[in-house]
Amino acid sequence: MTLITLTNPRSPVSEAYRTLRTNLSFYSLDNPLRSLVVTSAAPDEGKSTTVANLAVTMAQSGRKTILVDCDLRRPSLHTLFNLPNTAGFTTMVLDENAAVPLQKTEVDDLWLLTSGPKPPNPADMLGSRQMDRVIAALLQQADLVLFDAPPVVAVTDAVVLGAKVDGVLLVISAGKTRRDHAEKAKQILEKANVRIIGVTLTNAPKDNSLGDYYG
Repeated sequence: MTLITLTNPRSPVSEAYRTLRTNLSFYSLDNPLRSLVVTSAAPDEGKSTTVANLAVTMAQSGRKTILVDCDLRRPSLHTLFNLPNTAGFTTMVLDENAAVPLQKTEVDDLWLLTSGPKPPNPADMLGSRQMDRVIAALLQQADLVLFDAPPVVAVTDAVVLGAKVDGVLLVISAGKTRRDHAEKAKQILEKANVRIIGVTLTNAPKDNSLGDYYG
């Protein structure tokens, strides 16, 4: 995983993330998205990298953004941002009197809420009424809250969380995501009445025709 929007902001990949940011903004002109889950159909399809780079571009546009690691089974965002994970999301859910353990990143207007200690029952935690309180508290402090959630086909976490936010962005990996997994993920989300905002493709072949333009 890499934060290419920071390490190489002029690259075609970084521009693709900015395009995704723009598309999401246009999608919700009349009713702006304020909370969004990013997930994938199956494991290792680039969802965490996608949500992290999307969060960077959102913050760079001037929107106060909170990135939340809700992949409580395989948390990774604290590693990506090189931040500790002693307290985080689970701390906030379990103790309503706890201070919100947000951590400032190197990007202006971007804060990270790491996963915190691993719970024995992630899906139950995400579906609890305490989760509603956490989402409301985070929205009071930011223009946009982005959640990294586990793959849809593997576990129920993303579906449970998706029902509590404005929508879900599904990440598909070119040449890797199986068609049946993608279709099953879509069916699972729709059956739960989760609003699918759209699908974004990762690992797409590079278009060399753009090379000269981006230098």
